[in-house]
Amino acid sequence: MDITQFSQLIINGIAVGSIIALAAVGLTLTYGILRLSNFAHGDFLTLGAYLTLMVNAMGLNIWLSMIVATVGTVGGMLLAEKLLWSKMRSIRASSTTLIIISIGLALFLRNGIIFLWGGKNQNYNLPVIPALELGTLKIPQNQLLVLGLAILAILSLHYLLQNTKIGKAMRAVADDLDLARVSGINVDRVILWTWVIAGTFTSLGGSMYGLITAVRPNMGWFLILPLFASVILGGIGNPYGAIAAAFIIGIAQEVSTPWLGSQYKQGVALLIMILVLLIRPKGLFKGTI
Repeated sequence: MDITQFSQLIINGIAVGSIIALAAVGLTLTYGILRLSNFAHGDFLTLGAYLTLMVNAMGLNIWLSMIVATVGTVGGMLLAEKLLWSKMRSIRASSTTLIIISIGLALFLRNGIIFLWGGKNQNYNLPVIPALELGTLKIPQNQLLVLGLAILAILSLHYLLQNTKIGKAMRAVADDLDLARVSGINVDRVILWTWVIAGTFTSLGGSMYGLITAVRPNMGWFLILPLFASVILGGIGNPYGAIAAAFIIGIAQEVSTPWLGSQYKQGVALLIMILVLLIRPKGLFKGTI
């Protein structure tokens, strides 16, 4: 593999890592604050991509389509919270029960998407934009847009967590829910905001994934392993760790393709997750659990 091919794979890995980072933020927040291993998270990402596709097909530009899709995805997550997760918390359901329910929800979402939109690959209605050429490298402009939007979203998250009242309350609940409750923090409000932020980032991740690849019903399911690997590698409940880990996994997956082939990308994420669990179970960064 020459330096040009290696550089091209690094660029592709950064684009994929940007998408994993956005979705992993939502997953690590629900994992850290609600103690929920949500296997339906990837299918909510798919839902965001399909809602973007639907609105875009109606004639709205891609950016407005992403905003509408975000509202729809957040609505879906809040509905699941109302119908499922709040009831499970009230009866103190075990983590095994929650995992089984989340897998069932994932299957429900995926089959609902296939029922509504079909199982074939689809694409957004976008003009063809030539790739930027930097020497021997070719960088699709959509990948640059994905990276730019991901950076903007991550900076917004940083501001929210560090400088707003709800962000500080979320960090307090993640550190110790019972202590936060007796301290007067409105935990129900924190839970609501957790789903809003998770839904926003997950939907954006799905919409952006559709920019660099085809929109298909199983796109989120194939990302669920890299998402959990990012959460574990970055330290459970640590959004900054999840972002850093997402770029590590995205680049590692892409760089491995010349030797292993694209069909083993999932295996690379799994291998990284297993090694981290064996060597440093708490992840590379400090988590909340």
